[in-house]
Amino acid sequence: MRLTPETVAAERDRCRERAPTVVGLLNDTRDRLGELFETEVAHVSEARYRAEVDAVFADGDLAVNVAALVALLRDLDVEGDYPGFVVDEVLGRELAAAVAGGQPLSTLAQATFHLADVHTHEGEDDTAGADDLDAALAAGFQTRLPGWEWREGESPFAVEPVEE
Repeated sequence: MRLTPETVAAERDRCRERAPTVVGLLNDTRDRLGELFETEVAHVSEARYRAEVDAVFADGDLAVNVAALVALLRDLDVEGDYPGFVVDEVLGRELAAAVAGGQPLSTLAQATFHLADVHTHEGEDDTAGADDLDAALAAGFQTRLPGWEWREGESPFAVEPVEE
């Protein structure tokens, strides 16, 4: 695999084009999590998803890593699929974490990836990694984007800096 600014831009465009599928899965995942945690979670529009894809890919250091993970998952196929189960899970978790951002969101996105992944399956003509790609994008962006009440406002655990 060779990554160039042009291939990173092409992967960004592919992520944007997946908006109908990814946003549907993202909102379904938010609904499932909201039910589990007895809370309302705001849905995300396709336009908001695309804008956030643009924000992720505007950070060059992040963009090259996200593009590589997207490309690997998009092309990953293993005969019989099961032997490749672990690698597509690892790549999916890492992509979800990268999209979500730093801690603690990256850990939440990795956990959410598994929930999204069990509710999506590739089509007949897709590679083994295709469903993991959609699940990773859904998990990463659903974690990254606002809509969760607990993320609104300041954390009660913030400590004021010590003046010296």
